[in-house]
This record gives sequence, structure tokens and C-alpha cells, in this order.
Amino acid sequence: MNPDLSPTGTAPSAPPHAPGNAVRHKHRWLALVVLSLAQLMDILDSTIVNIALPSAQHDLGFPADYRQWVLTGYALAFGSLLLLGGRLSDYFGRKRLFLIGIGGFALASAVGGAAENFATLLAARIGQGAFAAMLAPAALSLLSITFADDAKERGRAFGIFGAISGAGGAVGLVLGGVLTQGLSWRWCLYANLIIAAVAFVGGLVLLHDGDRPQRVRLDVAGTAVVVLGLIGVVFGLGTAETHGWQDIRTFGPVLAGVVLVVAFVVIERRVAHPLLPLRVVLDRVRGAAYLTLGICGTGMFAVFLFLTFYLANTLGFSPVQTGVAFLPMIGLVMVGAVFSGAVLLPRTGPRPLVPAGCLLAAIGMVLLTGIGADSSYAADILPALLVTGAGFGLIFGPVQNAATSGVRPHDAGVASAMVTTAQQIGGSIGTAVFSSLATSAIAGYLAAHPGAAAEATFAGYHLVFWIAAAVFLGSAVLAALLFRSGPLPLPAEPDRER
Repeated sequence: MNPDLSPTGTAPSAPPHAPGNAVRHKHRWLALVVLSLAQLMDILDSTIVNIALPSAQHDLGFPADYRQWVLTGYALAFGSLLLLGGRLSDYFGRKRLFLIGIGGFALASAVGGAAENFATLLAARIGQGAFAAMLAPAALSLLSITFADDAKERGRAFGIFGAISGAGGAVGLVLGGVLTQGLSWRWCLYANLIIAAVAFVGGLVLLHDGDRPQRVRLDVAGTAVVVLGLIGVVFGLGTAETHGWQDIRTFGPVLAGVVLVVAFVVIERRVAHPLLPLRVVLDRVRGAAYLTLGICGTGMFAVFLFLTFYLANTLGFSPVQTGVAFLPMIGLVMVGAVFSGAVLLPRTGPRPLVPAGCLLAAIGMVLLTGIGADSSYAADILPALLVTGAGFGLIFGPVQNAATSGVRPHDAGVASAMVTTAQQIGGSIGTAVFSSLATSAIAGYLAAHPGAAAEATFAGYHLVFWIAAAVFLGSAVLAALLFRSGPLPLPAEPDRER
């Protein structure tokens, strides 16, 4: 890259639309395609394996209680290493970490697809999570520095990227169903090789790093503490459904993890070169974005998991039909994210958009509280999916944009890592809390109405959807209070920070 260029790829003295910028503007949208492909691979892998698990268990012959570790192994590595991956991308180059992440993710996917036993499959999933922790923050920070000088273009780009983030989980369900039924569960992992090959070649040709600060000593103490803390939180929450909240195997790791995260904050206040500079999260706009992403990540779990259970177990949908049932929601997420990011956000900022999106998601959850044995997809499920999809479309593009707005270039990686960390922790909390609540509600109903298994199941579903509605409503209130009015600031220029 030309050393006379700024982190966004433009000459500092040239106006945004000067002729010298034509090449950069010409290729930045192709770069967005590459980054979106990488994001899609990251997100869909959190759900695509869900559909494949029963077939994988049958093929490899491992016990049913091992299945959760295929999911938890990915989440543990991904969630705990994100901050380190974000900081490494700032220090050693976002493009370099992006390419390493893509290549490593593909290799781990190939190993998992060829696995002949549970241990190999689990190791591959942990490897996927570790390389995803390099890839995800590098991709988002590259997006942030590539679209750093024009608010409208930045809004449009983040709208598209946010649409992928919001819809990726549902895409994973669709693709997982198609591949598992049509080919084999192994293709749910092999499919990553195709996506990774395109993204790797495109990244090699199209992506460019911004300026990087002089390399400084890595915050080893902070890194070790936060990695162990996040592992404790995610691991403990992952065992809650199996062991219950009062079991030492649940609250012990969670409590230890929380203590370590608090210790991490103390360390970051004192070290010269922190892993996570507190200025990144204490900024009002970015802090509101991370909090909103975490809370919405908690609520989103109810949509994908429990609605999938309902479609498969009550309405008798096949894996493919279940995935296809989410397509209308995916469509609205994409349309809403692009429209809100490109048209509305540059004019209004996130303050009116994100609360409105959370309110729509809450309404969608309330609609789902009416489902029962006699409900139909068209009359009872589709309207809720459409309303929820419209809500998610207003949330993800604006919030991801806000989460990296005004950030210093050499903090772009760690700020981007916080986006996915918030989503991962929120999703882990949602998995643990909603599963536990549903189990308790079902047990309570059966105690009062012995033999009414179907009704008890619906009681669990209804409780989950009501609480998810409350979660989204709370997120709407917090977003309205915390976000500032007006358009978002662009990323900080290097000369403003030195």
C-alpha cells in the first residue's frame, strides 16, 4: 500500500471524490462482498451444525450428551479469543489476520468434515472458533476503515454487513437442512471450503490495511485474565441446562469468570498498553451499541431455537422446510438493514432506529405467544417472522456502525472484536437462561397437570417468548436513553490522536 495514503486509502490532501480516489471507490464495494462472505461463514457456522448434529452423532457413534460440546467448543474458543484477535489485527495487520483466519477456518472445517470420531470433530470445532476469533474482528475493522470518509456510503456498507449478521443464523438453518438431507452432515463443514476459497482470493487482491501504530508490548496479563474469564462465563452458561443453576459446575465457572472479567477491567486501567483501552467501551455511543447487541443477542436465541423446535416437533417440518420457513424473515432483515443503513441512519443516527427495531422484535415475540397445536405457519408464524425481521433490519446495520464510529484507527480491531463478543455473550446467556426457564415451566406444568405433555411444552414456549419480548422492550428503552441524537461521527483521523 502506498505510504502516502491514509487508513481509508485516500490521500490526506485530496477531497473525497477527487480523481485520484477512483480506484479505491471502484473496488471498495467488491471488498465489501469479500468481507460479507467472511461474516456469513462466521455467523452461519453457529447454526448450520445444529441441524447436522443428529446425523453426525449417528454416524460417529457418540453419546447424546456429547452433542452440546460440538456447539459449546466453537462458542468457547470464539467468544474467549475475540478480544485477543481484535488486538492482534491492530498490531500485526488486519488483512494479514483476515487471511490467516480464513485459511485456518477452512483447514479446521476440512478436518471436521473428514472426522471419524468425536474427538476429531470437537478439535475441529474448537479450531474453527479460534480462527473465527481472528477473522471476525479483522473483517469488521477492515469494513470500518474502508468506508471511513463518507457517511452515506458507510451507512450503506454497514447496512449490507448488518443484514448478513442478522440473517446469517437463519441462513445456516436453511443450508444445514439442505446439505444434511441432500448430501451428508459432513457437507455442513465442507461448504466452508468453497466460501473460504472465494473470500481468501478476494481478500488477497482487494483488501488493504490502514495505518498501524508502532508495535508495543502485548498486554499479557490482561489477555490471560480476560480469556480465562470469558471461558468461565461461556462454559458455565453452557452447562446450565444440563446441571441446573444451583450446581457448582454451573455457578462456579460463571462466578469465577465474572470475577476475572472485573479483574481485567482493573488491569486495563493500569497498564500502559491495554488489550482493550477503556475509551473504546466508555464512549457513550459505542457503549450503547455493545449493550444493545448483547441484549438483542440474548433475545434472538428465542426466535431461532424455540421456533425451530416448534416447526419441527409440532408442525412436522423437515430440516429443509424448517430452514425455508425463516426465509421471509431473512428477506426483511436484509431489506431493512440496507434501507436503514443507507437512507435513514445518515440522516437520523441510531437513536430513533434501534429502539423502533427493538419494539418491532418485541411485538413479534408477543405474536408468538399465541402458538399452539392447531396453529398454522401462514396464519400464526409468518406474521411474527415478518415483524421480527423488520425489527432486526433496523437494529443490526445501525448498531454495528455505531459500535465502530469515531474510533481511533489503531483501536478499530479491538472495537470490532467487542461487537462479536457482545453478541456471543448475549447468545450464551440466552441459551442458558431460556433453556432453563423452558425446562422449569414444562416441569411445573406437568406437576400440576400430569400427562399433559403437549400443553406443558407450549407453556415453556410461551414463557420464553414473553420473556424475550420483555428483553427486546428493555433494549428499546436503553437504546432510546443511551444513544445520542443526530448522525454518527466518522472514524477518527490519525492526526487527531497523536
